[in-house]
Amino acid sequence: MGDLVGYGPSPREVIDFVRSKAAVVVRGNHDHAVAFNADPCCSPDFREMASATLAYTRAQLRPDDLEYLSKLPVTVERSVDGTRFFLCHAAPSDPLYRYVPPESSDWDAEADRISGDVLLVGHTHKPFVRCTGSAIVVNPGSLGQPKRGKPLACYAIWDRGIELHSFEYPIARTVAQIERMPIPPRVRADLIAVLQFGGAVLV
Repeated sequence: MGDLVGYGPSPREVIDFVRSKAAVVVRGNHDHAVAFNADPCCSPDFREMASATLAYTRAQLRPDDLEYLSKLPVTVERSVDGTRFFLCHAAPSDPLYRYVPPESSDWDAEADRISGDVLLVGHTHKPFVRCTGSAIVVNPGSLGQPKRGKPLACYAIWDRGIELHSFEYPIARTVAQIERMPIPPRVRADLIAVLQFGGAVLV
């Protein structure tokens, strides 16, 4: 659902993994920012982290990695066993940047914009399932930077219905990698806090 890169210490490895495993990938605002050296348009709390990790990420990636990110589509439509899916990172009205919280009534209008049964989104990093008049809206959450108050990796499974799941992973290993990133100490501390506390807990 986008944002393969942006805040993590191992962007090249993530791209290699996704490129070899995923059948469908959409571009997120951080993927776009890294590919085109652009502003990811983050919220104020995350702006400093985004700026520092943008420079770090671009320095880590190969030209073919940047090309891969630049060519990811911003929307994808797929049918699986008769169910029509519409995928985008943020929202159909603005696939890269629009931030719509899980509880927002705006999802009704967003779902009306698609011709599908299921709208799959990311961006907020908050897992939810919402039934609107025209579609089911699903956000599987985030594997790398949870923002729901729990330091768990989140994902979803579709099998004639949606199931949200989460699991613990070795955060200490990622923290150790972040501590070696050549970025300002304040930014390292903020990135680690988000991982350890599952949200925008800035120190």
